[in-house]
Amino acid sequence: MSTPDSPRRAIVIGGGPAGLMAAEILSAGGARVDLYDAMPSVGRKFLLAGKGGMNITHSEDIDAFAGRYGQRREQVSAWLDGFTPQQVRAWIHSLGVDTFVGSSGRVFPTDMKAAPLLRAWLHRLRESGVRFHMRHRWLGWRDGRLLFSTPDGELLDSADATVLALGGASWARLGSDGAWVPLLREKAVEVAPLAPMNCGFDCGWSEHFAGRHAGAPLTTVALAVDDVDGRRIYRKGQFVVTATGIEGSLVYALSAQIRDRIARDGQAIVYIDLLPDHAPERVLEEVLRPRGSRSMSSHLQGRLGLKGVKAGLLHECLDKAGYANPETLARAIKALPLAVLRPRPIDEAISSGGGVRFDALEGATGMLRALPGVFVAGEMVDWEAPTGGYLLTACFGSGRAAGQGALDWLMRSSPGN
Repeated sequence: MSTPDSPRRAIVIGGGPAGLMAAEILSAGGARVDLYDAMPSVGRKFLLAGKGGMNITHSEDIDAFAGRYGQRREQVSAWLDGFTPQQVRAWIHSLGVDTFVGSSGRVFPTDMKAAPLLRAWLHRLRESGVRFHMRHRWLGWRDGRLLFSTPDGELLDSADATVLALGGASWARLGSDGAWVPLLREKAVEVAPLAPMNCGFDCGWSEHFAGRHAGAPLTTVALAVDDVDGRRIYRKGQFVVTATGIEGSLVYALSAQIRDRIARDGQAIVYIDLLPDHAPERVLEEVLRPRGSRSMSSHLQGRLGLKGVKAGLLHECLDKAGYANPETLARAIKALPLAVLRPRPIDEAISSGGGVRFDALEGATGMLRALPGVFVAGEMVDWEAPTGGYLLTACFGSGRAAGQGALDWLMRSSPGN
């Protein structure tokens, strides 16, 4: 703990984007900051996510951006108000890292890498006095103090304010294992069950289809699903057939709706538009054209370019009678019904939903009502978003909000205030 003549002290637990951002705000505000993390180094999930190209944020207008958070739009918008996507880019530039906007509107570092950004950030944090303690796993509280398991045994520590930024439950090998859930529930903090988000799904392929098409990409397609309120959500993009089902960016974009339908109904029906750039009338016209002695498969390939995995899906999802009926076949090409059985395990997901309920928090700062002086940030909180920079931007924003909330708490609890 601090003394009356020393700076107030804060502990941040979790070295992902939200925790690092909270540490930056606290340190910049004059607090002494110690950051604990269970892993050998910080930002491990951040680095792995950046291997395919570090998508930082998105350039679309803020109204559309906020809409990506669905039912949590209002709550997440409070974080975004304090750290907009444009401010995220300016902050990255302040670290000496340039950015550019891709053709999709996504924002990337110029070199497309996460490591240089993280190195610059950690250098700034260390220069500001943040102290890092690796291989320190948080185990909860003992006698009012924070308990850690360390390579040298158990450690007890305490501070004037604590920020928890321990992630969700995806990619446990990188530190996000959800082990914090029972620790908070023991303190009467309401936590919604953690669930996979931005994940793949199992579909129960036949042996023949899986053996022939597993790993095949579906490009220039669209998916549609009816959400639990009956609204049809339609997205264009691409995804991949796996040995057990489907995954990829287009599937991730609809994963919340698909997951929620499965939870309610036992399965979800998604509709694949195999030719999203073709009007239904044109598809029917081409299917109905005389084909002479050619098989229907050859006819579809010649007239509509349907071959490979797209042709395989038609055979997989339609019975013989449906495939032989031109009207049914044409409708299926534009809206092929596919039964989706279950999400892949949460540890395979890019992110997770669920977490500390907003009702358990004192506003956007993330302070726990049940534990004054303790703040939560990032994926620990009950919100979710698709990939495309939305996850990272909200983690930054919630980390800044929690850091500022903790700093304000320190100021209010200082001697003489």
